[in-house]
Amino acid sequence: MSQSEIANQAIQALLDREAIRECLYRYCRGVDRGDEIALRATYWDDATDRHGPYQGTASGFCDWAMSSRESAGRMIHMIGNIMIELHGDHAVAESYFYAVQEDRKIADVPMEVVLHGRYIDRFEKRVGEWKVAARTVVYDWSRTKPVEATTEIEMFGTARRPLGSRYPRDTLYEVRAEVLKSSERHVEIAENVGKKSK
Repeated sequence: MSQSEIANQAIQALLDREAIRECLYRYCRGVDRGDEIALRATYWDDATDRHGPYQGTASGFCDWAMSSRESAGRMIHMIGNIMIELHGDHAVAESYFYAVQEDRKIADVPMEVVLHGRYIDRFEKRVGEWKVAARTVVYDWSRTKPVEATTEIEMFGTARRPLGSRYPRDTLYEVRAEVLKSSERHVEIAENVGKKSK
């Protein structure tokens, strides 16, 4: 194998790993922001998910997660220690997660649920795109306690703004729309300049 072939394989492996990491991060955005499009884009249509009390298709998990979000409070998922093994168009990924969620179904008072665990994912690359084909969630630590600050004013005060919100009201989506609009304007300007120079 030539040096250029070795270099090309190394670059492709980096690109594949980055695409897998991006998919993992997309899941966090989808579940935390209630962004159904991002959440579903994490999985292949025929994927499965073993996710605590939910065991079944990934599509069914997305339905379950979105309906759970309607009664759930704030939540945030963080992913780290991502280890990816590439095997052609298949990969195994182990990602540690830290999740904090407000659960209102456990008791009469809102409860803070802290979960630590790992996503064990089988990824597949199809038509050049990496997505989860099968996920198993492994739980390593859990703690539940009553939420001390029950209102947003008690939690954040009045100076900490903007507050995180769900899709499409979160600041992320506002900034994204501005960037897309600005990008479209730049493309139009470039096209007009190109036409004038002909």
